[in-house]
Amino acid sequence: MKLLDTTLKNNVLESMTKILDKNREALLQANQKDLDAFNKEDQAMFDRLILNNQKIDGMITAINEVKAQEDPVNQIISDKNLKNGLQVTNRTAPFGTIMIIYESRPDVTIEAAVLAFKANNKILLKGGKEAIYSNKILVDFWHKALAKNNVSKDYIKRMQMDRTETQAFLKNPTEQLDLIVPRGGERLISFVKEHATCAVLISGRGNNYIYVDESADWYKTLAIIINAKTEKISACNALDKILINENIENFDMKLKELQSVLKEKSVTMLVDEDVKKVLTNETLIADNNIWKEEFLALKCCIGAVNNLDEAITIINENSGGHSAAIMTKNNENAHNFMQQVDCAAVYKNASTRFTDGGQLGVGAELAISTDKLHHRGPLGLKELVTNKYYIFGEGQIRV
Repeated sequence: MKLLDTTLKNNVLESMTKILDKNREALLQANQKDLDAFNKEDQAMFDRLILNNQKIDGMITAINEVKAQEDPVNQIISDKNLKNGLQVTNRTAPFGTIMIIYESRPDVTIEAAVLAFKANNKILLKGGKEAIYSNKILVDFWHKALAKNNVSKDYIKRMQMDRTETQAFLKNPTEQLDLIVPRGGERLISFVKEHATCAVLISGRGNNYIYVDESADWYKTLAIIINAKTEKISACNALDKILINENIENFDMKLKELQSVLKEKSVTMLVDEDVKKVLTNETLIADNNIWKEEFLALKCCIGAVNNLDEAITIINENSGGHSAAIMTKNNENAHNFMQQVDCAAVYKNASTRFTDGGQLGVGAELAISTDKLHHRGPLGLKELVTNKYYIFGEGQIRV
């Protein structure tokens, strides 16, 4: 796509905020049609589908934050003058065309598009059928903002395809495709990885862990567990697994206290053999593969470990590589945990719910990447560019 100057891009974003604000009622009516058609058995997906004025305010805020950020395109990464007289400059450049595949969340239609557009990429938005009316009107808003500023509507495109058509497109794209971001569960990620012929950046899977060290502040621990587990069960940064050092003072009493506060929040508990000896009424884990599962529900696993190293091993073998936390007063243990745990975000004495672009100071995010190439963690504006070398010479030849 043609490179646009920063002022023009920001003018489009300004137009979009005004269109969103002016057309709130039309957007809410479209969203209500999606809600009315939705099978509410999947509560987490239903929660992500809901729009209201507060969420529209959040969309407008996200656009304004991106508008205020420095343009990430054409920034100098390095600049060298070589002995042979060549000037070599490495600059940031757009990816090109990014496709994002996502379920349920209409706000992704705003955040993905605003980030991709400001970074001068073309974005293909493949939302789920459960949000068809919400996504359609939001992309219509984007097209009005682009047209108002005489910018091609091709920068932001909604893809309306079923599973078979999506598979065919991934295998043989009918237009340039440089990067795909599947934002969803294991089935979606596996489907995209199986069929895509371009780069795929994995995002969305949580299955986050908290390790309670023997020196942990217990009341801070309880507060953080409740926040991470119950504040928003549909989020990929929600807590699923709790590992407790069995050498913690009053181990049995603390397990029972944890059980009590989780029950108050209607959280179902699955426990390992050691914890079952104390929490005798809870369900014993029958299949250890459950330690690898993301729940997106009021459910968690609780296990006992002998030491820090055992906790690190369990997390690295089973987590989704998203977020993990340690509760401890021991700085050395915290340092070792944060160095050795292989996750995009690691915490000391804080909730995993902070793994979010806005919460971590990144701003709006395309997704939370659990890949290691090209970026890990929140994919903000600065992460939606690649690089290009500019070499200036005066007739040099290689000898």
